[in-house]
Amino acid sequence: MQADEDLRARLIRVGGELIERGGPSAASLREIARSAGVSHGAPRRYFPTHLELLSAIARDGFTHLTAQVSAALVEAPGDPRARLATLARVYLDFAAAHRGRYELMFRHDLLESGHLGLRDVSLPLFQLLTDLVARIRPEPEPPARVVAGALWASLHGIAQLWYWGSLPLATGATDPAALLDATLTAHLGRTA
Repeated sequence: MQADEDLRARLIRVGGELIERGGPSAASLREIARSAGVSHGAPRRYFPTHLELLSAIARDGFTHLTAQVSAALVEAPGDPRARLATLARVYLDFAAAHRGRYELMFRHDLLESGHLGLRDVSLPLFQLLTDLVARIRPEPEPPARVVAGALWASLHGIAQLWYWGSLPLATGATDPAALLDATLTAHLGRTA
């Protein structure tokens, strides 16, 4: 059983590495098997479909992002806005450092598939974001969940547009974090 778990973990790791280098399209079942040093049919013992293996890699990405956010929040000040800014910085840093995996993690087909409870590992981060927004702006309208969704969409947009080169070109910014204060102010208002 240990060898099976080791191979399963290796397939996820190797698949993630391929995605990091070449994006989600670089991680076919055959290429993952070849890179892991196993027969092309071996991944199907653990992942009957390519979608299930991609879901496992995405789940692994959410697990790592959550761990990074949790570790950063341990060190963050107790002020909810500062904690939210920390969460946002970690999110943007993760997106920049793990482009392929980040892209994979938010693929609608994977989230909708229900494989490996992918939503179960993605939603706690959103809930944390929502809880921080609710502590910063306790007004009931618009609801914290809606504001958190708009803020998340902005962070996701910054991550994507920065990677594509559009934001540096349009804004002259040299770091995506430069846009973070403006984003937080736009969604949460100015600090007191």
